[in-house]
Amino acid sequence: MSVPKVLSISFLVNLILSIIKIVIGFIGRSSSLIADGLHSFSDLFTDIVGIIGSKLSSKPADKKHPYGHGKLEYIISIIISIVILGLGFSIIYESINKKPIVPNYIVIIACLITIIFKILLSRYLFKKGKDLNSNILISSSRESKADVLSSLVVLISSVLMQLSKYINVFIYADIVACIIVGILIVRLAFNLLKNNISMILGEQETDPEFINKVEKIILDSELIRRIDTLVLLKYGSYYKLISEVSMDEDLSLKEAHFIVDEIEKKIKLKQPLVHYTTIHINPYEGIDN
Repeated sequence: MSVPKVLSISFLVNLILSIIKIVIGFIGRSSSLIADGLHSFSDLFTDIVGIIGSKLSSKPADKKHPYGHGKLEYIISIIISIVILGLGFSIIYESINKKPIVPNYIVIIACLITIIFKILLSRYLFKKGKDLNSNILISSSRESKADVLSSLVVLISSVLMQLSKYINVFIYADIVACIIVGILIVRLAFNLLKNNISMILGEQETDPEFINKVEKIILDSELIRRIDTLVLLKYGSYYKLISEVSMDEDLSLKEAHFIVDEIEKKIKLKQPLVHYTTIHINPYEGIDN
C-alpha cells in the first residue's frame, strides 16, 4: 500500500472522529471535547498536506535536483508543524476566559470511542510509516498518539466535572483540560518542527541495524579490505549513500571501478531505499582502524 492510500484511510477516520467530537462537544456542552475535535481536524489537514507532499516528493530527479525531491517531505511536515503550533496556542488563549459548564454524560462515551479508534489509527500509521520509510506517516502517527492523550484528558475532566456538585473545585476541570490539550498540541508541533528542520539540514541515518545491512553488502566483496567511512543521508523516504572503502593498491583502475559498480548494483537490489550511491576508493595500507 502506498503512502497516499494510507493517508487517505487516516483522513477518513479523522474526519469521522472530528465530526463526532465537535458535534457531541456542542450537544454535551464540553469545551474541552470541542478543542479535542479541533485537534483532530488538524490531523485532517496534515493528511491532506501529507498526500500532496508525498506525491511531490516522489518526483524523479532532474537537472536541478540530481538526488530527487525527497526533502519536500520535510518542508511539508514543517508547514504541518506551524499550523498545529498556531492551533495549540489558540486553544490555550480561548480557554482562559471560558465559563465553566458541567458537560453531559454523552461526552464520556464519545471520549471512550475516540480513544479506542485513535490508538488503533496511531499504531497503523506508525507500522506503515516504518514499512514505507515515510517521515510523513510517522509524523501523523505521533500526532494521532498525542490526540489519544488529549482525549484521555477530556475524559478525565468530564468525569471530574460530574463530581463538581460534591467538590466545587472540579467545576474548573473542563477549562484545565482545554489548556492541557493546547499544551499537548504545542509540544507535539514543536517536536515535529525541530525534527524536520534537522532533516532538512542533512540528518543521517543512525539505525545500527540498517547501517549494518548496508555495510555487509559492501564487505561481501572479498576485494574490499575495509570500510573507512559510511554515511546514509536521509532524503524523505529514501537515502543517499556516501562511503569510502579501502582496496589493494595494486588493483588497476578498471578492476576497482568494476568492483564498485557491482557493489552499487547489489545495494540497489538488496536495499532499494538507497537510491543514490557514491563510493570513493582508498589504497589499503595494511593498517585497520
